Amino acid sequence: MEYDALDGLEDVGPRVVVRRALKDRADFTLENIDLSFANSLRRTLLAEVPTMAIDLVEVQANTSSLADEFIAHRLGLVPLNSKSVDDVSYTRDCEYCEQYCEHCSVTLDLHARCTGDEIMKVYARDLVVAEPRPNEWVGMPVIADALGLGTLICKLRKGQEIRMKCVAKKGIAKEHAKWAPTSAVGFEYDPHNKLQHLDYWYEENPEKEWPKSENAKWEDPPQDGEPFDYSVQPSKFYFDVESIGNLEPDAVVLQGIKVLQQKLALVIQELSGDDRNGDADGFGGTRSPDGLQGGADYGVDQGYTTPFGNTGGQTMYGGGTTPFGATPYGQSGWQ
Repeated sequence: MEYDALDGLEDVGPRVVVRRALKDRADFTLENIDLSFANSLRRTLLAEVPTMAIDLVEVQANTSSLADEFIAHRLGLVPLNSKSVDDVSYTRDCEYCEQYCEHCSVTLDLHARCTGDEIMKVYARDLVVAEPRPNEWVGMPVIADALGLGTLICKLRKGQEIRMKCVAKKGIAKEHAKWAPTSAVGFEYDPHNKLQHLDYWYEENPEKEWPKSENAKWEDPPQDGEPFDYSVQPSKFYFDVESIGNLEPDAVVLQGIKVLQQKLALVIQELSGDDRNGDADGFGGTRSPDGLQGGADYGVDQGYTTPFGNTGGQTMYGGGTTPFGATPYGQSGWQ
């Protein structure tokens, strides 16, 4: 195809230009869209792309110097391959179990014992994935270092042992950061500050104290004496998506767009008064995850629901009480 033939045509619809694509990083520009949409995509990439992470740890033996909770926390932060994560059901939606099963989770076993005089290091490579599982990729520990060791979990001295059963589940970073698909999402627009959305604090010279980013090379600088146009809106946005390894960066972006479509479809459904389930027949695509426990729709709750299913003024301990007794909130005074 002759791309020169496209010169001079008016841009219609969103336009994506990939500037750099690496194994764990994608740098691209997104044009002809609204600022609110670009920021929505950024927030979705950070917090609402589903991945796999260890969520439940059954400690069978631990004679190391680290507490059970400490090791469990470290295990939860080990990146797990989340390719084709759509094959895995959310535990709250699983129709085959109440806690976990092969349809909504992946089981990993960890067993290490130090028998020598040297300190033994336990790495992510020592996690053994049990069968069956939803597909051949999901749940495998991400190992990206040259030595093929993966994340360091703990260290053992002679005679010390750990034996644990780990259950990885599907989730999103809005629930817990261990499900985050990215370590960072760079986001910038108007690198020359033509729109004056930023008011730089400076001592002498803002040009010297606030150097321009690399994105400034992709836009023309403002001209001296150029009149300010109050009607101009930003339409070109710079994204730099850095994956932690559980998903490739392009897959993170595609999943983010898919989740955003699902959320918009749910809004359209609510506004149109359509009481259908929001399936593919209604909007031509899949729908968002079902509501959390307690009946609130996921992503559209009223701001007072939690993963524990509590609503209104309740806490996870019930009513207006805490584990230490009643509080003055919701009462006429101290008892």
